[in-house]
Amino acid sequence: MENLDAVADKYLAEPSVEIENDLIMNWYPERIENRTGHVGSVLELGLGHGFTVPYFVKMADHHEVVEGSQRVIDHFRAKNPWYRGTLVQDYFETYTSDRLFDVIVMGFVLEHVDDPKALLKRYRSFLAPSGKIYVAVPNAKSLNRRLGHEMGMIDNIYDLNATDHQLGHKRNYCRDTLRADVETAGFRTTLEEGIYLKPLPLGVLKTLDDMEANLQAMLKVGVDFPDLCVALLFELEAVGD
Repeated sequence: MENLDAVADKYLAEPSVEIENDLIMNWYPERIENRTGHVGSVLELGLGHGFTVPYFVKMADHHEVVEGSQRVIDHFRAKNPWYRGTLVQDYFETYTSDRLFDVIVMGFVLEHVDDPKALLKRYRSFLAPSGKIYVAVPNAKSLNRRLGHEMGMIDNIYDLNATDHQLGHKRNYCRDTLRADVETAGFRTTLEEGIYLKPLPLGVLKTLDDMEANLQAMLKVGVDFPDLCVALLFELEAVGD
């Protein structure tokens, strides 16, 4: 498997100020908490900059993160001495646990892994009875990508661009292809909602009066229009449960 310590540098540097990334990373954990309330246990796949950890820690008695890079784990611990949860250094594909989790979060994970269907099947065995998996992925059919395609900037809506390759993406999902993968893995969707309906380039949005209010409105309106949003949030339950 890939040595994740060797590609961890972008997570060890101080995070840059990215308005839209911050919007999304601070939005979808609260959407999940609104669905679940306080639970006994939460497992997150991937640590990254640790933006979502404070949200999921407060909603669970036990919070655990599996992360492939020990360098990323050490960096997070040094920056967040308050954290009393469990950080496990392991690959998503080989991680195992005797604990069953009420909530498993795959936040912007499936677009990175070699076999997303196999990963989903594996983590079904770590779900508590009536547990839920939450999946967030970028949306290939977002309004801004559709416009880019219409303008000839994108040849195929599912093509990986330079930014995708830089971020280590292996595929672009849309609502239909994500649903197909989760159903093949033995799940059904009990929620499909959008994250951030973006009608205009960020540079234009910055010129609007009260930009923050506009951004919050785009988050709220986007919930009901997943096919057009920048990202998708699915809630999954195992078939037969």
